[in-house]
Amino acid sequence: MKILIVDDSSTMRRIIGNVVMQLGFSRDDFDEAEDGVKAWKILGESQYDIILTDWNMPNMNGLELVQKVRSGGNHQKVPIIMITTEGGKGEVITALKAGVNNYIVKPFSAEILKEKLDGVLKK
Repeated sequence: MKILIVDDSSTMRRIIGNVVMQLGFSRDDFDEAEDGVKAWKILGESQYDIILTDWNMPNMNGLELVQKVRSGGNHQKVPIIMITTEGGKGEVITALKAGVNNYIVKPFSAEILKEKLDGVLKK
């Protein structure tokens, strides 16, 4: 199982990584990117089973990354969970229409991330 964590905050990437490890994954199971541009480059080099992305990032935001991933290629069907401070109904609908499989509003608990991961991985 390979996970790609995309967030412009190194602290947030570390928190998400720690939660992922609490869920039984090892450090070797995930890679990190600080924006959509870097994530897209990494996606071109490796295959991932799930993408966890923030929305608000420089260069290429999470929504643009989701749209790019969903537009075609090897990763078109990879489950994507958006983890963001954008908690408004309009933002959630926009993200779901763009192709995210699930949505988590920051701050979040390990239990919520586990529940959402289990949900997308069981599909």
